[in-house]
Amino acid sequence: MVSSERIFLCTAMFHIALPALSKTLTSRPIFRAKLFPPTSFVSTILKRPSLTTRRTMSSAPVEPPKRVLVPIADGSEEIETTCITDTLARFGASVTVASANADGSLLCTMSRGLRISACATVDAALASGPWDLVVLPGGMPGAEHLRDCAPLIAHLKDRAAGGLPYGAVCASPAVVLATHGLLPGPAATCYPAPGFLKAVGEMASEEEVVVSGCVATSQGPGTSLKFGLMLGEMLYGKEKADKIAAEMLVVR
Repeated sequence: MVSSERIFLCTAMFHIALPALSKTLTSRPIFRAKLFPPTSFVSTILKRPSLTTRRTMSSAPVEPPKRVLVPIADGSEEIETTCITDTLARFGASVTVASANADGSLLCTMSRGLRISACATVDAALASGPWDLVVLPGGMPGAEHLRDCAPLIAHLKDRAAGGLPYGAVCASPAVVLATHGLLPGPAATCYPAPGFLKAVGEMASEEEVVVSGCVATSQGPGTSLKFGLMLGEMLYGKEKADKIAAEMLVVR
């Protein structure tokens, strides 16, 4: 009897205490907070914009980079090609080197034997336009290959008619631009060899870099950094060109 009474008493006390214990356990914040944050905290998180959202909302529209096309071919001048592409890339331009090789090959053996692989053929590059600037390196016989590239010449004539900027250095002002009537004057410069100077004619200048209207010309490998900076000035303005020149330790 004693054992039965004890069991009955313990059972009764458990049933009496259970509701209070359950209420205590479920009402204590520590148990709920471990599994589910307070409602006010969840609401705050949902209403708070993400870091990406805040940056997107506060940032100004980003202008697409200027697009520059640099056609080359077997025999193009490697220093001029590199100075043009590298300098304009420092301004933030998107530069594409395109091959004008007649066989459609992208790998170009330059005038001093270095090899440069173009991004695309001239045909493909022109089809992906428009272009903010087209610049022709010199070098022989590279300039002759550019001169004989019909799609490139047609595009340059369209640019001339529309007042859109283009440029050439070394042999290309004489061999390409002068041959096709693409030097509007009143002045232009080129590599100072007698045959090139004769092709440029009365407008030939002794200046290292010349800008006439929408056309920029320059003399050769040694003037190509200044040429690249002038091309950058045509696209981005003098203030930025002076800043890039200072960073490159070039005296303009």
